[in-house]
Amino acid sequence: MNSAELWSRFKTYLNVNPTVGLMVDISRMNFPDSYFTTMQPLIKQAFTAMAALEHGAIANPDEQRMVGHYWLRNPALAPNRQIQDEITTALADIKSFAEKIHRGQIRPEKSTLFKNVLLIGIGGSALGPQFVTHALSTPRDRMRAWFFDNTDSDGMDKMLGQIGEGLLDTLTIVISKSGATKETRNGMLEAKAAYERMGLSFTRHAVAVTSHGSELDATAKDWLARFPMWDWVGGRTSELSAVGLLPAALQGFDIDALLAGAQAMDQVTRNDNPLQNPAALLALMWYHAGKGKGQKDMVVLPYKDRLELFSRYLQQLVMESLGKEKDLAGGIVHQGLAVYGNKGSTDQHAYVQQLREGINNFFVVFIEVLQDRAGRSMEVDPGVTSGDYLSGFLQGTRRALFENDRESITITLNAVNPESVGQLIALFERAVGLYASLIHVNAYHQPGVEAGKKAAAAVIALQHRVLEHLSHHKGQPSTVEQIAQALGGSSESEAIFKILQHVAANPDHGVTAHPGATIFDTRYEV
Repeated sequence: MNSAELWSRFKTYLNVNPTVGLMVDISRMNFPDSYFTTMQPLIKQAFTAMAALEHGAIANPDEQRMVGHYWLRNPALAPNRQIQDEITTALADIKSFAEKIHRGQIRPEKSTLFKNVLLIGIGGSALGPQFVTHALSTPRDRMRAWFFDNTDSDGMDKMLGQIGEGLLDTLTIVISKSGATKETRNGMLEAKAAYERMGLSFTRHAVAVTSHGSELDATAKDWLARFPMWDWVGGRTSELSAVGLLPAALQGFDIDALLAGAQAMDQVTRNDNPLQNPAALLALMWYHAGKGKGQKDMVVLPYKDRLELFSRYLQQLVMESLGKEKDLAGGIVHQGLAVYGNKGSTDQHAYVQQLREGINNFFVVFIEVLQDRAGRSMEVDPGVTSGDYLSGFLQGTRRALFENDRESITITLNAVNPESVGQLIALFERAVGLYASLIHVNAYHQPGVEAGKKAAAAVIALQHRVLEHLSHHKGQPSTVEQIAQALGGSSESEAIFKILQHVAANPDHGVTAHPGATIFDTRYEV
């Protein structure tokens, strides 16, 4: 394809939406001109399914619940007055609480003002707030954000070490819909112990975001405040609920602009002409690239440091929504869309070499931000700024990939601000919903995640049995196989081996390892 043909294709397939200040360029995807006609029946069905979702259809038959994250930025769309009122009340409560914190009307136990916020959550309860914090934070933020997003004790120690004496004026937000999520529960207990070591009452420094009547709701009844999570908002689409809006408001971000950006994108992506609908374009390009079966990975390359965490956020949104064994009819399909990425131009010195010349098992989503910084930039070469180089690297990489038959999509934003971040969140939420309809899977349940939780619980139960056995046989060092036989057979030998290695490496359970001729001859005792 010569330069004139490329220019013509670019003009044809560049989607420009002035009302949201965002562009989507699909011209470097190698679909034929007949593609949109061919896909019209499928995308029409997807639009119908999306409209039903917004009107309150039961979108998750496993749990008989609606999926209404679109209502969060436009409560008038909610199917009944009760939900509308709950959304508007929660938003008003978030703003009021943040204002009281900022004014010192709600203050720490032994300090005059909360200056830090520690968010404890996992998955969507952490990835969204982390992404928004990284994208919007400045030295002028009203509060500085910290995160416990795993049940890694060393990671929590590292975070607490960085907070240091600042724990005196740190507000902790515990986020869990059920209140039974073990990673979040563990982080809450670790944080509580840290406050108590400083002579502080955890209840005087804690708020909860959870569902009404949950375990956490009961635990938090004496805390500073509780904010709602609703069963019609999934974790990976919860950033524009109290999950994300509360920490954003506390940091001083403009949450009205976040919501307005998302609402504007929702409106644009209701257009039933796919060529004028950026979410539909993304969904159709994902379908084209992977032949509707996820055969190619999506590499997300934002050329902006502030968007560095966007690929991590998208990994959950996309992969948890689309990675399904069965389709809506119950057939085995093993669907999905793998996502990875970091940021440009860092990746030009990392894995872009393979992208250009290695296995062609991917397509790229470039995210371009036109504004380099607020104000003027210095020249690093005559007539050239650092931002000019960043833009040049993006264009050069895009061109180099296309010349070697590597496909890409480019999303262009004017700047990174609350409104554009809200637009990005809504854009990909709707693209995921439309693509799920195209491939006929349920984007709003996650049976694989639940299976992993059950398997983890079984390992902990087995650990209890192993430690109980060792305790009852003190002074009798035993091998893995001996312990397995004593517990009823060898079917769990590998799990017992891993359990014993772990408990012996830590002082918590009093287990000692006595090395043998090989690692499998090691004997363990308490």
